[in-house]
Amino acid sequence: MVADTQGRVVELNPAATRLFPQARHGCPLRDVAPAWLFEAHDRFAADTVAAPDTDGISATGRIGERSFEAHPSRSGHGPVVWWLFDDTGRRSAEDELRSERERTAFLARASTTLLASLHVETCMEATARLAVEHLADAAVTVAPARGRSSPVTFCGPSGEVTHSLVRADPDDVPGLSEALRGFPPVPSRWIDPAALPDWAVPDGLTGPVGSVVVSPLPGHGVPAGALILLRTEDRRTFSESEETFARLFAARAGAAISAARMYADQAAITTTLMRDLLPPRLHSVRGVEFAGAYRASGRGDRVGGDFYDVHPGATDEEETLVVLGDVAGKGLEAAVLTGKIRNTLQALLPLAADHQSVLGLLNGALLTSHHTRFATLALASVIRRGGTVRLRLTSAGHPAPLIVRADGSVEAADTHGTLVGAFPRITSTTAHLELAPGETCLLFTDGIIEARGGPLGDELFGTERLTQALAECAGMSAEAVAGHVQMLAAQWVGDGRHDDMAVVAVTAPHHAHLSAVDGRTRGRYTA
Repeated sequence: MVADTQGRVVELNPAATRLFPQARHGCPLRDVAPAWLFEAHDRFAADTVAAPDTDGISATGRIGERSFEAHPSRSGHGPVVWWLFDDTGRRSAEDELRSERERTAFLARASTTLLASLHVETCMEATARLAVEHLADAAVTVAPARGRSSPVTFCGPSGEVTHSLVRADPDDVPGLSEALRGFPPVPSRWIDPAALPDWAVPDGLTGPVGSVVVSPLPGHGVPAGALILLRTEDRRTFSESEETFARLFAARAGAAISAARMYADQAAITTTLMRDLLPPRLHSVRGVEFAGAYRASGRGDRVGGDFYDVHPGATDEEETLVVLGDVAGKGLEAAVLTGKIRNTLQALLPLAADHQSVLGLLNGALLTSHHTRFATLALASVIRRGGTVRLRLTSAGHPAPLIVRADGSVEAADTHGTLVGAFPRITSTTAHLELAPGETCLLFTDGIIEARGGPLGDELFGTERLTQALAECAGMSAEAVAGHVQMLAAQWVGDGRHDDMAVVAVTAPHHAHLSAVDGRTRGRYTA
């Protein structure tokens, strides 16, 4: 198309005539061309210093549904020839590429945000908030129902997130019931926004809902929930490509929520199982003080192969059974066998008066197990008679317990025996001794005496240091003795590697005495 310097059409070729059907020779360009083109012509025509045959892209714009580049050329100061090139396809491709880059960047950022936490509610919050920032005016994440209620997370245009338990029928939202079961989403054009129940529309929307997308949140094996995206009437409806993009985002969100839910389930199971594996908190039983201390080999471990238990007798005339053991190995596998041994000993309590029988039956149980590990044990049957505490001590492959007398002297109990779970038959000897008020018997695992540390980090803590430490504990309470020994061993190893450590202190207290409630019946010991 040719136009003179006054802005009148001079000539059109057939293609220009089809593009500008109102254009005629001599008519003003302003009347037939879009504003971007005639404004570019005015600027170019007024440029009196333009060199002859100047050529370049002077303007771009749309004519109808198409996009064009306008290239002007002129000879001297004569009419301007405008060459219009249809670049709709190229610009569409550029827009698609730019949009795809933005979406890829968003998905990468969304994955990072969603995987930053293993908390289910935090993942649901992040899903709803990210959806509002990039996909919709409001978003609702719906988790699988718990009984008759479904956990729902809402996010409105303000970005504020709220949680609620909603008792509603998923069938009230078209496609929601299917999405919660993991079926493909229903196209948004099939969903009537007016049919949405009130609970599915977050507060804060500035107008009626005009378009809805319901997408499943795929999980690991089972659906993680569903995502509802809402746009108001003054915003364009979801396009097919936007619905596809929403499904890609929902897939990442579902994976994150599912991982968080699996972690929560495993953590709950671990907590339940760990409750029975953790060493018990000890206290005084029938006038005798008991205290324990435990430290697992790994920094992040709470249980291991060392264990202890105190089982009070059924009556005041029956002994209290103390068990301290060490299973070969470390970590979870050792802890599992530890739990089995503790449960077996619990079942053998009616035979607790006969240490040899208890050890023999436990030995048989371990030999018939699929485990190939063995264990060492120390058993102590404890009962108070007047001001004296009587003990029967039996070792099965375990370090002999040490006794701290009132004068600070330390002696080892004369007991020894074979490992449990290693040989068809087990043999052991039992030591009988008494504790006067203020005296303590210490049961310990080899993790204490074999702890390596010191100046060079390779010296054993050893029985001699343990004996010296106990000599300082004469007259101390059971809790103080156990804590003191454990502290010294921990200081000795520092940050170095070590085996599990466990100690149990049995102390005859200074002030425990018998009291009778009514002055006639047999009393009970009080501190």
